[in-house]
Amino acid sequence: MYTFSSRLRMASFIMMIVGVLGIGIGFMSAPSTVEEAKALVASHGDAHAEEAAHAVATEEHHAESHDAAHDEHVLHQLQNKPWSALYVAAFFFFMIALGVLAFYAIQRAAQAGWSPLLFRVMEGITSYLVPGGIIVFVILVLSVLHMNHLFVWMDADVVAHDHLLQGKAGYLNPTFFLIRAAVFLGGWILYREYSRKLSLKQDESDDNSNFKLNFRISAAFLVFYLISESMMSWDWIMSVDPHWFSTLFGWYVFASMFVSGITVIAMVTIYLKSKDYLPEVNDSHIHDLAKFMFGISVFWTYLWFSQFMLIWYSNIPEEVTYYVTRIQDFKLPFFGMVVMNFVLPLLLLMNSDYKRINWFVILTGIIILVGHYMDIFNMIMPSTVGDQWSIGIPEIGSVLFFAGLFIFWVFRALTKAPLQPKRNPFIEESRHFHY
Repeated sequence: MYTFSSRLRMASFIMMIVGVLGIGIGFMSAPSTVEEAKALVASHGDAHAEEAAHAVATEEHHAESHDAAHDEHVLHQLQNKPWSALYVAAFFFFMIALGVLAFYAIQRAAQAGWSPLLFRVMEGITSYLVPGGIIVFVILVLSVLHMNHLFVWMDADVVAHDHLLQGKAGYLNPTFFLIRAAVFLGGWILYREYSRKLSLKQDESDDNSNFKLNFRISAAFLVFYLISESMMSWDWIMSVDPHWFSTLFGWYVFASMFVSGITVIAMVTIYLKSKDYLPEVNDSHIHDLAKFMFGISVFWTYLWFSQFMLIWYSNIPEEVTYYVTRIQDFKLPFFGMVVMNFVLPLLLLMNSDYKRINWFVILTGIIILVGHYMDIFNMIMPSTVGDQWSIGIPEIGSVLFFAGLFIFWVFRALTKAPLQPKRNPFIEESRHFHY
């Protein structure tokens, strides 16, 4: 049985406490009036802020109504900043657990022989679906209650003056939005809990009935997962910019969560092995996880480039504006995350021998996770905060809080059952797996 070390537990609590303080500072420093927003923009002191302030001052002499609308827009952007930081971090850590859930279900449905020794690690990580899902759902509910301006289509005044949003109102309406979110979360958590229950029952059983049932429900769940994950990506991410759409977006978000989840499986497994747990997990298991990290990073890049190239080349205004905004205002995070998500994993994991070196896999894993956090950052921030973005106290505080919560919840879950399954029919194959 795994014992949650007091040092790791304390570190997770410290991260959560510091994170809460950072989140609180972010909300308290957000402007509450137009005057405060204008003063905050003017205080930035960079060329862009000065240009914007000059433009606002010029507009004040010519078009008061336009000026008021612009100021109100800037106020909403600055008020969105702590909410957006919270939402990006909340979704990022939730999607790690959701990516692991997909990988776990695939291993179950494929009856893979190499991975049963890692099932308890996967089940521990997916336990985060409950607190992570609840937090994301609460943020969505608060958005519906107009506590923030993350989703502009939730504002009736905006919809009333937007024919495109009126045409999408049958799908993009707050009630249906929350119903879909509840169905998605309920389905994912229900499968995780039931599959985990069958996994533990299999250890005490004298036949393979629980294993076979787990196989069947995993295969069925993957159908639900593919549909619900795509719709979730439309609802929770793409709809922050409701005028834009991409038919590749569901796959693109899936690739990001899938590689992030596999990366965390590898990192948690290596950590447990360093503490003398999982003695039968060998370098070949780590090598296979690193191969998935490499392969899905390339798959993510294929989807990223396919989406970018087709939209950029066709140059349709309502589509290409998505990338114009990011290249103009988010150049460093936009191109930086491509380097971290493709170039560095490609170079670091191309050599097969390096996939067996634990510290090297951890180093690459950290790069991949930072890169995919920036990927989610690039998906959300341009539509919610525009050119008012930065990576400051609310962003760092949000990451620290959710990282601490993730560590605490996952490693506490690992203490609930033996880390090695006993009666999985493929356990011997997994023990003797060598590549």
